[in-house]
Amino acid sequence: MAETLKRTALYDEHRRLGGRMVPFAGWELPVQYDGTGPTVEHNAVRTQAGLFDIDHMGQVEVAGPDALPFLQRLQVSDLSDLPVRGARYSLMCYADGGVVDDIFVYRLGDQRWWVIVNAANRHKDVAWMQAHAVGFDVEIRDLSDETYMLALQGPLAQAVLQRLTPLDLNTVPFHTCAEAEVAGIPTLIGATGYTGEYGYELFFPAGEAVTMWRALLEAGRADGLLPCGLAARDSLRFEPCLPLYGHEIHAEVDPISARLGWAVSFAKGDFVGRDALLKVKLEGPKQVLVGFEMVDKGVPRGDYPVAVDGRVVGKVTTGMKAPTSGRFVGLAYVPVAHSAIGSPIDIVIRDQPKRAVVVKRPFYTPAYRRR
Repeated sequence: MAETLKRTALYDEHRRLGGRMVPFAGWELPVQYDGTGPTVEHNAVRTQAGLFDIDHMGQVEVAGPDALPFLQRLQVSDLSDLPVRGARYSLMCYADGGVVDDIFVYRLGDQRWWVIVNAANRHKDVAWMQAHAVGFDVEIRDLSDETYMLALQGPLAQAVLQRLTPLDLNTVPFHTCAEAEVAGIPTLIGATGYTGEYGYELFFPAGEAVTMWRALLEAGRADGLLPCGLAARDSLRFEPCLPLYGHEIHAEVDPISARLGWAVSFAKGDFVGRDALLKVKLEGPKQVLVGFEMVDKGVPRGDYPVAVDGRVVGKVTTGMKAPTSGRFVGLAYVPVAHSAIGSPIDIVIRDQPKRAVVVKRPFYTPAYRRR
């Protein structure tokens, strides 16, 4: 029996705008829009601004006197120094170090936090959180159905959003959040995103989705703001090498092998997966995530084998022609012995080995790293 796909409240808006709807993580979402397409949408975010319907993502509230110690136990980052209105990337891990999910955590008060989870993992993540809440004075509420989530990204995102809110957005720096009205709608504004550009993720009552969507598109019309689909979202996150669950990270890979060790705090004390991750850190990972660029002609794709001297040693997680640079590049897991920059590897494309070389990551320097 075919899977019944869920639709966001903006489904009809996407169709009206020429959105090509495809299945993604149990949802029917626009992969691109007719008249623009992935490259045009990608470039709009790099140079102007783009608007994404990301309501398939999950939002979970953690509240109560033990909210902080519970989250310290649950995920790998040290949140004790995160101020109220702060936001931080982190991961939840299994006891063996494999990734349950990567998450974004917002501290909304001393006892109130929001955890943003990936669409395909929402129900698993909530169950995981509830299972680990035993003994903690916390309440875990899945707010995904009542909360809508949009992403407004790009160098002109602040100018567009400022037209719709009385809040001075200069007071909301990168990786912080604030509660204010946007287009007259109560909204949590997170200065976060998944494109390598500055921008915002907006959380507001689900019943206001169409009003907010139309208000943002109208406010940004003169600046070239475009609605953007899944294809552009993937290429935008890929160029700065931001991980995608199910590709660069999953239950069979740990954060250190995924080059996300910077997010892990061993000094904070115990957390789920700590011993396994410490073992990897001390002994070194067997395989690591690398960036590579094609030498021979060919387009690398996810799951293509990586070979050295005719022997398969790893696989591609994501690959494409990067829209911003035009380079044919990819991410792949390879043994540490073949991970140094300049190391030759082969990408097996339709049973033919094509030469490639390990290169420095990221393929695009994010706006927040150009200082």
